[in-house]
Amino acid sequence: MDVILVDEHDNPVGTMGKMEVHEKALLHRAFSIFIFNSKGEMLLQKRAAGKYHSAGLWTNTCCSHPKPGEDTATAASKRLQEEMGFNTPISKAFSFVYKAPFDNGLTEHEFDHVFIGSFNGLIEPDPHEVSDYCYQSMETVKTNVQSHPDHFTEWFKIALPKVEAFLLEQGRPVDII
Repeated sequence: MDVILVDEHDNPVGTMGKMEVHEKALLHRAFSIFIFNSKGEMLLQKRAAGKYHSAGLWTNTCCSHPKPGEDTATAASKRLQEEMGFNTPISKAFSFVYKAPFDNGLTEHEFDHVFIGSFNGLIEPDPHEVSDYCYQSMETVKTNVQSHPDHFTEWFKIALPKVEAFLLEQGRPVDII
């Protein structure tokens, strides 16, 4: 699969295979989705054991890369259905850039578009992508990240305080979305 290479302003500058991009640590477009239930609990997923990096770690509801020529919001909605087995309206919250090297020699260097939504229905994750999932309160998530940071993906640890700040700025209590 090819991903979209971008500059620091998210302007496309080319495309390249996903593995090569991660081997060369090149900046590319990505998205992360954070879903909350009506209790304000965050839906977390545990990445499947077969993932090429961060396997078996807990993270946000869904994340991936739009394909070349694909709208980021459209790609995010499509991937949410593929990975977690449900559709729900999502809205763009913010973007951020991060760079995180992994022990296997790969590096994530992403311009990450963050989307937020709510959902209370049936979840049917793809077992090739997700090995487990749960809803947790924001306080529980923060406590778990602090006490066991090695159980969570790097991008999730970076995005979590940004999501919390965004929700508070929007006047949405973190515990009631």
